[in-house]
Amino acid sequence: MNDVICISDLRRMFAEAAKKIRQDQAILSQLDCIGGDGDHGTTMVRAMKQLEDAMKDENAKPLNARLKDAGWSVLGVDGGASSAILGSFIAGMGDAEMGQESDCGRLAASLTAGLEALRKQTRAIPGDKTMMDAFVPAVQAFAAAANSGESIANAMEYAAEAARRGADATKDMIAKYGRARFLGEKTRGSPDAGATSVALLFAGFSAALMQEKEA
Repeated sequence: MNDVICISDLRRMFAEAAKKIRQDQAILSQLDCIGGDGDHGTTMVRAMKQLEDAMKDENAKPLNARLKDAGWSVLGVDGGASSAILGSFIAGMGDAEMGQESDCGRLAASLTAGLEALRKQTRAIPGDKTMMDAFVPAVQAFAAAANSGESIANAMEYAAEAARRGADATKDMIAKYGRARFLGEKTRGSPDAGATSVALLFAGFSAALMQEKEA
């Protein structure tokens, strides 16, 4: 593959991410039962459907404008904090100029813009047992790989692995946000549902890009 992504690549990325979320919907909701309403899996499936549908729209908008529109569509999903965080991240990615195609550096800037948008929405940081435990290391890993001259596919693979490690690490944490914060030590021993879904998101992105690389 040429080391740029275009709208067809974004479509595959969101389609693969949605597939992984759907496959693990029951697990995500089970994890959410520990300190939440037990509907995280269902919410994420609805949110990913919005992202997929937004990417299917045939128009000549640049990638960042498409991401902005897609993020706003997720913000309309009734699902509490998780859909708001995901929507803010995707919409925030649209704050960085990308044009009709994006190289690794521009995609890194877009992901970083998404993370900055999140930091305006939440005070949570890695260690608080939230989606930020996966978002932050994933974006940082992608940016570091881009700065080192890695391909988009390789950079996303590093991001996916960083997100997975971040989500796994939440198993030993105590929740500090949401309803789960009132449960204290009872939240230790299982990974955070939100961080797990973010890890699945980046795993889907990576899988789509690796498929294209190997084609």
